[in-house]
Amino acid sequence: MKVILITDDPALGSAGQVLQVKDGFARNYLIPQKKALPASPANLQRFEQMRKQIEAARDKAKSAAQALADRIQQLELTLARQAGEADKLFGSVTSMDLERALQEQGMDVDRKRIQLPEPIKSLGEFQVQVKLHPDVTAQLKVKVVRA
Repeated sequence: MKVILITDDPALGSAGQVLQVKDGFARNYLIPQKKALPASPANLQRFEQMRKQIEAARDKAKSAAQALADRIQQLELTLARQAGEADKLFGSVTSMDLERALQEQGMDVDRKRIQLPEPIKSLGEFQVQVKLHPDVTAQLKVKVVRA
């Protein structure tokens, strides 16, 4: 089944693309979630009218993400954790901990956007990427100190 994507999806593509997907995926997921429309001539015309609105919303989201990225880059999070000998942490610092620390700073960032390959398990300074938008990535400085 051919569908027109209405929203950007990292796994499928960007809004406006016409894709060939399996019938069940389109009928049961994409169309009910309002992520796609069936590709018909009427829907293609309808989407062309919606394109300007989608592009304006995309530009607005990108500028908001860039502003948040600038704030994140200036920030240095300091987390106090208990550690044993050889600076090993009792437990670890996860993306959920970083999300909570960013919320305390007044920044609302979903933990799924914090790209931490593996939990932090030692004291020290770390650079963590935060992917706020497909085109905007910020570097967060995280300092883990002994509590």
